[in-house]
Amino acid sequence: MRHAIITAGTKGLGKMVTEKFLQDGHTVTVNFRSDRKRVAQLQEEWKDYADRLQFVQGDLTQKQAIANIVEQAVARFGRIDYLINNAGPYVFEEKKLVDYTDEEWYEMVEGNLSSVFHFAKQVIPIMRKQQFGRIITYGFQDAQHTPGWIFRSAFSAAKVGLVSLTKTIALEEASNGITANMVCPGDITGDMKEADIRTAKTMKDPQTPVGRPGSGGDIARLIAFLCSEDSDLITGAVVTSAGGIDVVNRKRYID
Repeated sequence: MRHAIITAGTKGLGKMVTEKFLQDGHTVTVNFRSDRKRVAQLQEEWKDYADRLQFVQGDLTQKQAIANIVEQAVARFGRIDYLINNAGPYVFEEKKLVDYTDEEWYEMVEGNLSSVFHFAKQVIPIMRKQQFGRIITYGFQDAQHTPGWIFRSAFSAAKVGLVSLTKTIALEEASNGITANMVCPGDITGDMKEADIRTAKTMKDPQTPVGRPGSGGDIARLIAFLCSEDSDLITGAVVTSAGGIDVVNRKRYID
Protein backbone atom coordinates (compact mmCIF):
# COMPACT_ATOMS: atom_id res chain seq x y z
CA MET A 1 0.00 0.00 0.00
CA ARG A 2 1.50 3.32 -1.07
CA HIS A 3 1.65 6.35 1.21
CA ALA A 4 1.09 10.06 0.52
CA ILE A 5 2.00 13.19 2.42
CA ILE A 6 -0.42 15.98 1.51
CA THR A 7 0.29 19.42 2.92
CA ALA A 8 -2.65 21.67 3.83
CA GLY A 9 -4.82 18.68 3.06
CA THR A 10 -7.83 19.55 5.21
CA LYS A 11 -9.34 22.41 3.19
CA GLY A 12 -9.94 23.56 -0.35
CA LEU A 13 -8.04 21.81 -3.13
CA GLY A 14 -6.01 19.87 -0.59
CA LYS A 15 -9.12 18.33 0.91
CA MET A 16 -10.21 17.05 -2.49
CA VAL A 17 -6.73 15.62 -3.17
CA THR A 18 -6.71 13.86 0.19
CA GLU A 19 -10.14 12.38 -0.48
CA LYS A 20 -9.05 11.16 -3.91
CA PHE A 21 -5.97 9.39 -2.53
CA LEU A 22 -8.03 7.75 0.22
CA GLN A 23 -10.65 6.61 -2.30
CA ASP A 24 -7.87 5.16 -4.44
CA GLY A 25 -6.76 2.97 -1.54
CA HIS A 26 -3.65 4.78 -0.34
CA THR A 27 -2.60 5.68 3.19
CA VAL A 28 -2.30 9.40 3.83
CA THR A 29 -0.57 11.76 6.24
CA VAL A 30 -2.40 15.08 6.16
CA ASN A 31 -0.63 18.21 7.32
CA PHE A 32 -2.63 21.08 8.77
CA ARG A 33 -1.46 24.37 10.23
CA SER A 34 -3.79 25.15 13.14
CA ASP A 35 -7.51 24.39 12.59
CA ARG A 36 -8.17 21.47 14.94
CA LYS A 37 -11.93 21.93 14.66
CA ARG A 38 -11.67 21.19 10.94
CA VAL A 39 -9.57 18.10 11.67
CA ALA A 40 -12.22 16.83 14.08
CA GLN A 41 -14.88 17.28 11.37
CA LEU A 42 -12.82 15.35 8.85
CA GLN A 43 -12.06 12.56 11.30
CA GLU A 44 -15.80 12.02 11.49
CA GLU A 45 -16.36 12.48 7.74
CA TRP A 46 -13.54 10.07 6.90
CA LYS A 47 -14.04 7.63 9.76
CA ASP A 48 -14.14 4.73 7.30
CA TYR A 49 -10.54 5.53 6.40
CA ALA A 50 -9.29 5.94 10.00
CA ASP A 51 -6.81 3.08 9.74
CA ARG A 52 -5.21 4.66 6.67
CA LEU A 53 -5.14 8.28 7.78
CA GLN A 54 -3.31 10.54 10.20
CA PHE A 55 -3.22 14.29 10.76
CA VAL A 56 -0.02 16.11 11.69
CA GLN A 57 0.08 19.76 12.68
CA GLY A 58 2.90 21.94 11.37
CA ASP A 59 3.79 25.39 10.06
CA LEU A 60 5.60 24.76 6.79
CA THR A 61 7.65 27.94 7.06
CA GLN A 62 9.48 26.09 9.87
CA LYS A 63 12.09 23.48 8.89
CA GLN A 64 11.63 21.42 12.05
CA ALA A 65 7.88 21.14 11.46
CA ILE A 66 8.57 19.63 8.05
CA ALA A 67 10.99 17.11 9.53
CA ASN A 68 8.37 16.14 12.11
CA ILE A 69 5.73 15.52 9.44
CA VAL A 70 8.06 13.19 7.55
CA GLU A 71 9.12 11.40 10.73
CA GLN A 72 5.51 10.75 11.75
CA ALA A 73 4.59 9.55 8.27
CA VAL A 74 7.41 7.00 8.26
CA ALA A 75 6.76 5.96 11.86
CA ARG A 76 3.09 5.21 11.16
CA PHE A 77 3.16 3.90 7.58
CA GLY A 78 6.77 2.91 6.92
CA ARG A 79 7.22 4.59 3.53
CA ILE A 80 6.58 7.75 1.49
CA ASP A 81 5.56 7.37 -2.14
CA TYR A 82 3.85 10.66 -2.89
CA LEU A 83 4.67 14.18 -1.72
CA ILE A 84 1.88 16.61 -2.63
CA ASN A 85 3.01 20.14 -1.88
CA ASN A 86 -0.48 21.61 -1.76
CA ALA A 87 0.25 24.24 0.91
CA GLY A 88 1.32 27.67 -0.19
CA PRO A 89 0.68 30.98 1.58
CA TYR A 90 -0.90 33.74 -0.49
CA VAL A 91 -1.50 37.45 0.07
CA PHE A 92 -5.05 38.11 -1.12
CA GLU A 93 -4.79 41.89 -0.86
CA GLU A 94 -3.70 43.44 -4.16
CA LYS A 95 -0.54 45.44 -3.56
CA LYS A 96 2.57 46.52 -5.41
CA LEU A 97 5.99 45.17 -4.57
CA VAL A 98 7.00 48.26 -2.59
CA ASP A 99 3.96 47.84 -0.35
CA TYR A 100 4.83 44.32 0.79
CA THR A 101 6.19 43.99 4.30
CA ASP A 102 9.36 42.02 4.86
CA GLU A 103 7.31 39.46 6.78
CA GLU A 104 4.90 38.96 3.85
CA TRP A 105 7.75 38.55 1.39
CA TYR A 106 9.58 35.96 3.44
CA GLU A 107 6.38 34.05 4.23
CA MET A 108 5.68 33.78 0.49
CA VAL A 109 9.20 32.58 -0.30
CA GLU A 110 9.54 30.24 2.68
CA GLY A 111 6.05 28.78 2.39
CA ASN A 112 5.96 28.33 -1.39
CA LEU A 113 9.60 27.60 -2.28
CA SER A 114 11.83 26.80 0.68
CA SER A 115 9.29 24.39 2.15
CA VAL A 116 9.54 22.23 -0.97
CA PHE A 117 13.33 22.23 -0.67
CA HIS A 118 13.15 21.05 2.94
CA PHE A 119 10.55 18.39 2.15
CA ALA A 120 12.51 17.13 -0.85
CA LYS A 121 15.66 16.80 1.25
CA GLN A 122 13.71 14.61 3.66
CA VAL A 123 11.73 12.41 1.28
CA ILE A 124 14.01 11.86 -1.72
CA PRO A 125 16.39 9.51 0.15
CA ILE A 126 13.35 7.43 1.18
CA MET A 127 12.02 7.39 -2.38
CA ARG A 128 15.44 6.40 -3.72
CA LYS A 129 15.49 3.32 -1.50
CA GLN A 130 12.01 2.42 -2.77
CA GLN A 131 13.01 3.19 -6.37
CA PHE A 132 9.65 4.93 -6.64
CA GLY A 133 8.39 8.40 -5.84
CA ARG A 134 6.08 11.11 -7.10
CA ILE A 135 6.58 14.76 -6.14
CA ILE A 136 3.90 17.30 -7.04
CA THR A 137 4.26 21.06 -6.71
CA TYR A 138 1.73 23.80 -7.41
CA GLY A 139 2.26 26.80 -9.65
CA PHE A 140 0.19 29.25 -11.62
CA GLN A 141 -0.67 29.47 -15.30
CA ASP A 142 2.38 30.05 -17.53
CA ALA A 143 4.76 30.09 -14.54
CA GLN A 144 7.31 28.22 -16.68
CA HIS A 145 7.52 31.31 -18.92
CA THR A 146 8.33 33.65 -15.99
CA PRO A 147 5.54 36.16 -16.60
CA GLY A 148 5.07 39.25 -14.51
CA TRP A 149 1.94 39.06 -12.37
CA ILE A 150 0.74 42.44 -11.23
CA PHE A 151 0.09 42.76 -7.47
CA ARG A 152 1.40 39.20 -6.90
CA SER A 153 5.15 39.83 -6.96
CA ALA A 154 6.15 37.73 -3.96
CA PHE A 155 3.91 34.77 -4.77
CA SER A 156 4.82 34.73 -8.45
CA ALA A 157 8.56 35.06 -7.78
CA ALA A 158 8.44 32.09 -5.41
CA LYS A 159 6.42 29.96 -7.83
CA VAL A 160 8.64 30.75 -10.81
CA GLY A 161 11.61 29.64 -8.73
CA LEU A 162 9.67 26.52 -7.87
CA VAL A 163 9.30 25.70 -11.57
CA SER A 164 13.06 25.45 -11.91
CA LEU A 165 13.38 23.49 -8.68
CA THR A 166 10.70 21.02 -9.83
CA LYS A 167 12.37 20.52 -13.20
CA THR A 168 15.78 20.09 -11.57
CA ILE A 169 14.49 17.42 -9.18
CA ALA A 170 12.95 15.66 -12.19
CA LEU A 171 16.33 15.53 -13.95
CA GLU A 172 18.36 14.59 -10.92
CA GLU A 173 16.07 11.80 -9.72
CA ALA A 174 14.81 10.27 -12.98
CA SER A 175 17.11 7.27 -12.69
CA ASN A 176 15.73 6.55 -9.21
CA GLY A 177 12.14 6.05 -10.32
CA ILE A 178 11.15 9.47 -8.97
CA THR A 179 9.16 11.98 -10.99
CA ALA A 180 8.50 15.65 -10.20
CA ASN A 181 5.78 17.67 -11.87
CA MET A 182 3.96 20.95 -11.30
CA VAL A 183 0.20 21.45 -11.59
CA CYS A 184 -1.25 24.90 -12.18
CA PRO A 185 -4.89 25.38 -11.13
CA GLY A 186 -7.04 28.01 -12.81
CA ASP A 187 -9.36 30.46 -11.11
CA ILE A 188 -10.94 28.04 -8.64
CA THR A 189 -12.62 30.00 -5.86
CA GLY A 190 -15.07 29.67 -2.97
CA ASP A 191 -17.10 26.49 -2.73
CA MET A 192 -15.67 25.22 -6.01
CA LYS A 193 -12.42 24.39 -4.26
CA GLU A 194 -14.19 21.49 -2.53
CA ALA A 195 -16.56 20.63 -5.38
CA ASP A 196 -16.28 17.55 -7.57
CA ILE A 197 -16.15 17.48 -11.35
CA ARG A 198 -19.75 16.32 -11.73
CA THR A 199 -20.97 19.35 -9.79
CA ALA A 200 -18.81 21.69 -11.85
CA LYS A 201 -20.19 20.25 -15.08
CA THR A 202 -23.73 21.26 -14.07
CA MET A 203 -22.69 24.92 -13.78
CA LYS A 204 -22.07 27.72 -16.26
CA ASP A 205 -19.17 30.15 -16.22
CA PRO A 206 -19.07 32.63 -19.12
CA GLN A 207 -15.65 33.89 -17.97
CA THR A 208 -14.03 30.51 -18.64
CA PRO A 209 -13.64 29.47 -22.30
CA VAL A 210 -14.72 25.87 -21.66
CA GLY A 211 -17.95 27.23 -20.22
CA ARG A 212 -17.83 25.81 -16.71
CA PRO A 213 -15.89 26.59 -13.55
CA GLY A 214 -12.92 24.58 -12.39
CA SER A 215 -13.16 22.47 -9.25
CA GLY A 216 -11.03 20.83 -6.65
CA GLY A 217 -12.04 17.54 -8.23
CA ASP A 218 -10.35 18.57 -11.47
CA ILE A 219 -7.06 19.16 -9.67
CA ALA A 220 -7.30 15.97 -7.61
CA ARG A 221 -7.90 13.91 -10.75
CA LEU A 222 -4.89 15.48 -12.50
CA ILE A 223 -2.60 14.86 -9.54
CA ALA A 224 -3.76 11.26 -9.22
CA PHE A 225 -2.95 10.72 -12.90
CA LEU A 226 0.54 12.21 -12.58
CA CYS A 227 1.18 10.02 -9.53
CA SER A 228 0.18 6.73 -11.14
CA GLU A 229 2.83 4.11 -11.81
CA ASP A 230 2.22 4.29 -15.55
CA SER A 231 2.88 8.05 -15.62
CA ASP A 232 6.62 7.53 -15.14
CA LEU A 233 7.39 9.08 -18.53
CA ILE A 234 5.87 12.37 -17.39
CA THR A 235 8.43 14.27 -15.35
CA GLY A 236 9.56 17.87 -15.28
CA ALA A 237 6.20 18.90 -16.70
CA VAL A 238 4.17 22.00 -15.88
CA VAL A 239 0.52 21.14 -16.46
CA THR A 240 -2.23 23.77 -16.39
CA SER A 241 -5.84 22.93 -15.59
CA ALA A 242 -7.59 26.25 -16.10
CA GLY A 243 -10.22 25.71 -18.77
CA GLY A 244 -8.54 28.21 -21.08
CA ILE A 245 -8.87 31.22 -18.78
CA ASP A 246 -5.97 33.69 -18.75
CA VAL A 247 -5.44 33.97 -14.99
CA VAL A 248 -2.32 36.12 -14.98
CA ASN A 249 -3.39 38.70 -17.56
CA ARG A 250 -6.88 39.44 -16.35
CA LYS A 251 -5.66 42.77 -15.02
CA ARG A 252 -3.38 45.34 -16.52
CA TYR A 253 -2.39 48.38 -14.49
CA ILE A 254 -0.98 51.67 -15.66
CA ASP A 255 -0.17 54.25 -13.04
